[in-house]
Amino acid sequence: MRTSMCVLLRMTATNNELLGLAFMAFFIITLSSTARYYFKFFCFVVLSVVCAVGPVPLMLLRPRDYRNALLPAYLCTKFGKALGASFEVRGKENVNRQHGGVVLMNHQSALDLVVLAYLWPIVGRATVVAKREVLYMFPFGLASWLWGTLFIDRRNQTSAKTAINKESKAINEKQAKILFFPEGTRGEGDNLLPFKKGSFHVAIESQGIVQPVVISKYHFLNSKAKIFNRGHNIIHILPEISCAGMTKDDIPALMDRVHDLMQAEYEALSEESLAINNLGKSL
Repeated sequence: MRTSMCVLLRMTATNNELLGLAFMAFFIITLSSTARYYFKFFCFVVLSVVCAVGPVPLMLLRPRDYRNALLPAYLCTKFGKALGASFEVRGKENVNRQHGGVVLMNHQSALDLVVLAYLWPIVGRATVVAKREVLYMFPFGLASWLWGTLFIDRRNQTSAKTAINKESKAINEKQAKILFFPEGTRGEGDNLLPFKKGSFHVAIESQGIVQPVVISKYHFLNSKAKIFNRGHNIIHILPEISCAGMTKDDIPALMDRVHDLMQAEYEALSEESLAINNLGKSL
């Protein structure tokens, strides 16, 4: 009897400690924006891996197929909302699924993975370009390979060019849409960063189309101030720009044209986002 009581008391004490720790964590996260920022990003990373890796057994039935990402994409949009990042997609009527092309998006944060999740079922036969290091991030690398991600070695220009040339052919032969972040790195400011030429080389070589996609500024997110609140954001798919008849000599002018177009739309959407989220100014 005495032994049973001791066990019961120890179990009760353990449960009380767990409850105390849970309450303390909740209290800290509630009061501290920094703690909330790291907690939400931790949840984002964990849930991203779970959503990507969970369906892998099904993906093995059709490797390198863009449809393998549809279920992870659906789950990603749901947990994005749960973390406070909701999106609306405009301009769906501008998407032509009957041909391939290059889709260009502004890059702000790792949360752009949620944007990709919204776009994946809309644009058609989608694929993305990622640095080769991602392939070795097991098990996420395996999942991304199974849904057709194109991995390139950015340090090896010859290898990267060969891979991009193959994907250019896929645009015409498989009506694939290749999704790029032309800035090449994340930018949280009011202006888009300069574009890199890689995606425009693909567009010119395929003689296909460029389709700009602009995402409003993440006013709810600030990595420097460690803020991760709730926010409603806008994804706008703009009309296609044909590259038929263009040559490599046209790349600088095309880059400037697309950059100016996306910058103007970025400013307009970001202002609208401020009003939607009842914010007086950007964080």
